[in-house]
Amino acid sequence: MAEAAFRQMALQFPETAEGSHFGNADFRVAGKIFATLSMEKEGFGVLLLTPEQQAGMIADAPEVFSPVPGGWGRKGATCIRLSKVPRDVLESALRTAWLGKAPKRLAGKPPKPPTKRQ
Repeated sequence: MAEAAFRQMALQFPETAEGSHFGNADFRVAGKIFATLSMEKEGFGVLLLTPEQQAGMIADAPEVFSPVPGGWGRKGATCIRLSKVPRDVLESALRTAWLGKAPKRLAGKPPKPPTKRQ
């Protein structure tokens, strides 16, 4: 899975916008970051999860998920290895991160259909 697929999938969620945080692409809903490409050079996307969500994902797929090093990782920031994550797992993990930051009024809205590649 490439960074372009991560970006496309993150942007399919309602009211998501791409921004930049310290020069790295991030994805926000209601102004709150739920995912970034801050570790793209190392082959990872980053999801902002709760520590409990992070622990569950790491237990389910330790080859795909790991905590971000340091304090952010202890708070739930989670690396997702782009080269190993199946598309359905990435979509589910992004949805979990998005739901954690999205206003409740958006929770039941479906993602936008992916745009066709030219």
